[in-house]
Amino acid sequence: MEIKIGSKEMLKVLYIICWLLFIGVGIEAGGFIFNAIFTFALKPEAGFFWKEIDLSSLYKYDPGYFVIMISVMIIVSVMRAIMFYLIIRILHNKKLSISQPFNKEMQRFISGLSYLALGVGLFSHCGVNYSEWLVKQGVEMPDILYLRLGGEDVWIFMGIILLIIAQIFKRGIEIQSENDLTI
Repeated sequence: MEIKIGSKEMLKVLYIICWLLFIGVGIEAGGFIFNAIFTFALKPEAGFFWKEIDLSSLYKYDPGYFVIMISVMIIVSVMRAIMFYLIIRILHNKKLSISQPFNKEMQRFISGLSYLALGVGLFSHCGVNYSEWLVKQGVEMPDILYLRLGGEDVWIFMGIILLIIAQIFKRGIEIQSENDLTI
């Protein structure tokens, strides 16, 4: 007995997975923001985040450097959350049209994802370099994976690929509009 999964069912599964991922990265972004505020407003000596992210030595070394590192972590996690929000929104609004795949909405969607992916990659790269510099200064830093800054090269690669696809969609829209004018 063979089970066939159609595109509608696959989109529903992907929609649910995107919701789960959005909730996860949203909690992560909210946790970073909450812990940053908590550290500064209530307990400056803390500097300890959940999931083995201990930035207390960085805070003790220099609170300004702490703010920079936390800001990069927050920016990266918020950008990832926005990416999943955009995916959820386009799947929920059912803007995916097989009969007219080349439309402005899809081109804007793919362009937006490409810019966000490039942003995540660039901020992650800056965060990795900054963390490595801090380690050279003698600050004890957690691993990059715990800081959620790993994989910057993959994010940049994905951003470039999505940017190319966005340009293909842009050209497809131009061809489609030219064909509509000739009919």
